[in-house]
Amino acid sequence: MLPFENSYFLQKMREVAPISDETASLLSQHLTECHFDKRDIVLDAGVFCKYVWFVERGMLRHYWPVDANEVVTSFSIEGHVIFSMDELYFGEKSQEYAQTVEPVEAYRISIRDMNHLFSTNLEICNWGRIIHQCEYRRIHQSHKERLTLPAKERYLMFLQQFPEVSRRANLYDIASYLGITPSTLSKLRAKICE
Repeated sequence: MLPFENSYFLQKMREVAPISDETASLLSQHLTECHFDKRDIVLDAGVFCKYVWFVERGMLRHYWPVDANEVVTSFSIEGHVIFSMDELYFGEKSQEYAQTVEPVEAYRISIRDMNHLFSTNLEICNWGRIIHQCEYRRIHQSHKERLTLPAKERYLMFLQQFPEVSRRANLYDIASYLGITPSTLSKLRAKICE
């Protein structure tokens, strides 16, 4: 993996908010490179994970166990941040899982160090605020779409918003995220491709 100062993640970070070379260097001092195989659990429900991960390469799916099913809540790809909101903000165990869909390369920082940087570095604090605003908007929009749009429109919105994920995620996970059955999604895909 490239040094953090030359990483794809830092490039994406700088697209969100101004990050000086000094702040990038400070952040890099707290990072450890991590590699995960396909199907590894990165966040484990009911466990303190103790880390935040910055995805350099690969894709993950986030899900909640509901009865005997896994309800997919989101996907993360290159340039995304993986963490348990419950742990980072409330000091509680994670309520969701994050599992790799393909091999993942990431940078890891402890939650303690991340919180310290949020409270002492304005650039990192501002970046964190902006990514959380964007994530809130995504969750809010997704919730609205699930409640108001027919399955076909939900799928078309998904394709538009997440073209990279739609190429890399499996049918079951996309269907779960959209709140439809895999057979419904399969039929929608066939109709759209006609």
